[in-house]
Amino acid sequence: MHGSAGPPLRVPVGHDARRWSTFPGEKTLVVAVRTVTSTVRVLEILPALLRGDDRITVVFAHDPTSAFNDGVLDLLHESGCRVMPWAQLGSITPDLIVSASENVEVPGAGLPGAGVPGLGVPGAGVPGLGVPNWGVPGEGCPVLVLPHGVGFQKLVPDSRSSRTRLSGVVPDALLEAGRAWLAISHPDQEEQLLTTHPKAAGHTLLVGDPVFDRLAGSLPLAGSYRRALDVEDGRRLVVLSSTWGPTSLIGRDPELPARLLASLPYDEYRVAAIVHPNVWSGHGAWQLHTLLAAALDSGLLLMPPVGAWQSALVAADAVVGDHGSVTLYGAALDKPVLLAAFGSDAVPGTAIARLGRTAPRLDPRGDLRGQIESAVRTHRPGRYAEIAAGAFADTGQALARLRTALYRLMGLAEPDSAPPPPLLTLPRPDPPAAAVTSWTVATEADAEDGRWTVTVRRHPAAACEDSRTGPEETAGSFVHLACDEEERDRRLSESASVLVRERTAPTAVGALRWIGETLGRFPGSRLAAVALGGGGGGFLVGLRDGRTVEATATGDGVPVGLPAAVVYTCLRAGIAMDDIIVTLRVGGVREEDVALRFRTSRPRGPAY
Repeated sequence: MHGSAGPPLRVPVGHDARRWSTFPGEKTLVVAVRTVTSTVRVLEILPALLRGDDRITVVFAHDPTSAFNDGVLDLLHESGCRVMPWAQLGSITPDLIVSASENVEVPGAGLPGAGVPGLGVPGAGVPGLGVPNWGVPGEGCPVLVLPHGVGFQKLVPDSRSSRTRLSGVVPDALLEAGRAWLAISHPDQEEQLLTTHPKAAGHTLLVGDPVFDRLAGSLPLAGSYRRALDVEDGRRLVVLSSTWGPTSLIGRDPELPARLLASLPYDEYRVAAIVHPNVWSGHGAWQLHTLLAAALDSGLLLMPPVGAWQSALVAADAVVGDHGSVTLYGAALDKPVLLAAFGSDAVPGTAIARLGRTAPRLDPRGDLRGQIESAVRTHRPGRYAEIAAGAFADTGQALARLRTALYRLMGLAEPDSAPPPPLLTLPRPDPPAAAVTSWTVATEADAEDGRWTVTVRRHPAAACEDSRTGPEETAGSFVHLACDEEERDRRLSESASVLVRERTAPTAVGALRWIGETLGRFPGSRLAAVALGGGGGGFLVGLRDGRTVEATATGDGVPVGLPAAVVYTCLRAGIAMDDIIVTLRVGGVREEDVALRFRTSRPRGPAY
């Protein structure tokens, strides 16, 4: 038995709990948790299964022995759960133990569970729930094990030995005692499981996958998720998905997020990363943020390990992943998939192994943008439908079947209310991406019928600098560094050709003063630009030679860096800017007309 901080609970369990309890609690359900991943899974599922039923007392027990136990207690306490010390579990008599961690060491693991007459009828109203014997309450109570990923698809280190084991399989003692019931999402998983663990025969429950049910049901809400993540119309969202361990995407190539952000134009793409909770728990948020600093400074959306990842996956235009469950979920949602890593710890013959043979590979040192665009352009709807069909059976039924299993195992009549429908993922505006304050800007100028068009593509400078990649000047194109006044790296500001102020200036006089002061402080810059308040799409751009250009854009919400890039390109290309209209083209995202004309007034400030 393991130690755990805190005194034993008296409410809602304990030797005199009934004296202090408010609710009757005919049955006691213990939720055994061990990792953040398994804790999140039961916290997401149980409220829907037990909604409004005061017959069941629920208490959580934390097994602290996992290498990834950091954050579990914080999550439970933030959720308002009653948590008892692990040692107390051996002194109470629960009616059912539920866990999404197969590796918990429950008390009395070798004690057999007795049969319950009348519940062993094959196909008793719910497919997959017709099993020979159900456990009964007592010290040898049944243990319902929920998956915290997709099936038994990965070999993981065995905490009880130096070997590896099949993820998702409970200890042999529970299988031998007939107390464990393993929820599976597809009949093929039972066949796979029995090949390696024949003692699990008759103790699998076909319920489906509640997470995939939620993801699939949430697809019609993808637009709202994209808006919550600040992915505007015309912009693509690329989601990086990494499992844990040395063979994972983040383990093999932690610089890939920064290189990807350096390759994808800032105004055309957003990039989000979903990193397995074991990475957060095992290494800590500080380590992860430090490792991904350049990518985070470049606008990476690092999804928190709890909650927000599902909405990002539903909103994705493409998924770059590995052999983790999230990548398989993305393929099953019919997303274009590129595999940036694929470990040998993936189990042959499983759905994820089939995905590894089917999905195209990403060349991490090749043209990342070209590969992403090719994957999106050539994706055939239904490409992964057969793989999904082999991983998820009877989509939409998981919560209903789980509720039936839960109540039968406790020996309670199931509520008369309708079975719970698949839950939808709520739009999550978190995490806000860090504001990008410096860009490597590539531009091209072309004339047709006397009208100039300037194409602008901005790339986060932090990613370009860290990954040693980024656009380069070629014949007919120009590259410059642009920085916002809030850029914290003074080396970048002092090297910038263009300095901008995203915050609007309330008056033209104030804008001219800022331009003069800024050009005075940074003598290496060629121009400084600021947005004018009061609407109208107006900007002032001060040049090094003392002239001032007034720029007006036709569209709303044009960031000041774009007209500033137009003016810079006109200077480099020798285009006269006196009363002309230039077409601004931002990749494939937007096209605006920008009117340029010189003003006679000069910036106020130090001589420059």
